[in-house]
Amino acid sequence: MSNVENKLYPEVSAGGYCRVDHRMEYIVRAMFRQVNALLNSEMTVLEYGAGHGKWQNDPVILRRNLGNFVGRCAKVVACDVDPAVQRNPQADVLLLLEPSGRLPVADASFDLISAFSVFEHVEDAESVAAELTRVLKPGGWICAWTPRRSVGAEALAQSCVELGWRHREEENSFIPVYRMNTRSKLRQLFPQTHFRHYSYTYDGQPFYHSDSVLLARFWQFVFWVRWTRIDDAHPSTVVRVAFLQTRRGRCI
Repeated sequence: MSNVENKLYPEVSAGGYCRVDHRMEYIVRAMFRQVNALLNSEMTVLEYGAGHGKWQNDPVILRRNLGNFVGRCAKVVACDVDPAVQRNPQADVLLLLEPSGRLPVADASFDLISAFSVFEHVEDAESVAAELTRVLKPGGWICAWTPRRSVGAEALAQSCVELGWRHREEENSFIPVYRMNTRSKLRQLFPQTHFRHYSYTYDGQPFYHSDSVLLARFWQFVFWVRWTRIDDAHPSTVVRVAFLQTRRGRCI
């Protein structure tokens, strides 16, 4: 957590995360409560777009521990188009994907597919959705976290981040294109004839301050004016947590 967020949310000093941390929403509520409720020792799990292992160096111990599926299921497979995945310690099998994105596995190979901050970067949404559908077992689950494409003042703030993305040298970073993360798009890509949808949105803290306290407080004021709340006013990043379950006996 940056010094900016420490100043905006003083409770960060007690545990490393704030009350509206949307990563904790996925890790604690979605992953710990719901994903772990789905998980069992016989499952094979795919970490889609796993990179070098996002959670392995997380400064928050809770996120670091809960983000690792190894030891809690039969097998974890991590895949990515980024060569960084070959150094991922949080999987039993590592797969470097070709640019086409096709997974070198048989149909119906996985019981659960987890994708954190991946769907917003997918350019060929139709091909990726078809491939995830192919490798998922009947009755299997897709669990994903993705930020919503913003509008208005939110979009201006988000653009500040996306401009910075183009200059980032950080490994495992990709420019978001938002072709696979709206509710309507997910229903189109994963039709209800084949999938049951149990998704929701969550309003979390922003990441568009570029490590500037002045900019962060400016956006905090903008969103306070626009989204005044009774007990808590903060600039928001709306994220979607998607839970999709394949129907048994579906046609691929």
